[in-house]
Amino acid sequence: MDQNKYLRHWTIAIPVLSWLFYFGSFIFSSGYYSVVLTFLLLASVIASVYHSEVLAHRLGEPFGTLLLAFAITVIEVGLIISIMLGAKGLETITLARDTVFAAVMLILNGIIGICIVIGSLRYREQAFTLKGVSTALITLTAVVVFVLILPNYTVSHGGGEYTSFQLLFIALICLSLYLGFTMVQTIRHRSFFRPPQKNAVPENTDSRKGILGGKSIYVSGFMLVVSLGIVVMMAKLLSKDVEYLVMAVGAPRSAVGIIIAGIVLLPEALAAIRAAGNDEIQTSLNLAFGSALASIGLSIPAIAIISVISGIRMTLGIDIKSTVLLGLSLFIITVSLATGKTNIMQGVVLVGIFLIYLFTSIVP
Repeated sequence: MDQNKYLRHWTIAIPVLSWLFYFGSFIFSSGYYSVVLTFLLLASVIASVYHSEVLAHRLGEPFGTLLLAFAITVIEVGLIISIMLGAKGLETITLARDTVFAAVMLILNGIIGICIVIGSLRYREQAFTLKGVSTALITLTAVVVFVLILPNYTVSHGGGEYTSFQLLFIALICLSLYLGFTMVQTIRHRSFFRPPQKNAVPENTDSRKGILGGKSIYVSGFMLVVSLGIVVMMAKLLSKDVEYLVMAVGAPRSAVGIIIAGIVLLPEALAAIRAAGNDEIQTSLNLAFGSALASIGLSIPAIAIISVISGIRMTLGIDIKSTVLLGLSLFIITVSLATGKTNIMQGVVLVGIFLIYLFTSIVP
């Protein structure tokens, strides 16, 4: 197999060029320069998807999707923490909540919905392993309730906030559930997260060895780190422009969290949609649920620790409108994925919920 197919020059040149322009921002500052940085940011996201797919191709399921989910979470945590530490006062008290909630809604309704629609248009129905999806759903439902809904009903601290002790305890439980899910996904029940037609393959069969050379693996691994690093730095650099744009159009501050979540999840969304178009809906679902779980199970513990150490307040509880939409999303996706097969109507309904979420967020 030609290694040049997996090491296209642009996926190496773009992240390097992006780093150069990032450092150039300390010298040059203008609206046009910000536009160039935005295009380089998007190009770096695509490059990170490319390198993560190379590694995923080598590692196989479910390790490949787990790697990308972890990488996306690193971006999210780095971005949220950097903005929280760089702001003053109560400017970012709801940033973590808005970003995590937006990520969950985008994944459950936007990414999965679009993947189902695209897969159904090309293949009518697509099958997946129900045991893996149900395992991910019960874990995700628990951590979502712990983080986004329960804070509204505790009495030790008002306003949808946990006390420091409560926050650390909830963070520990979420991290434990995520680690438990990861062990199930990668060790104990790996077959649950493989496509149905591949479940009969023995666990110790490693047919993917030799698919890619060592050079491809090392280069792609290094460039994935470089790409993700510049995505975090550029997103942080452009965050003020994003906030200014949100305020200029009269949208609520929560829209900043939606934009951050969209930037963070763009690599995963592209990879999931591409997999659905290749009749690999199992990979799409693994990516989506893995990212949603990592977004809470890894992001919240890391952000909680920084919040407690630095003394930054953090509101996690969502309002009634958001609770209704979140509950509807979890109910619809649970019912939709209960048969082990997807059809186009399931995807259309999920996309519809996502559009309602976006509309009511911008026009509350």
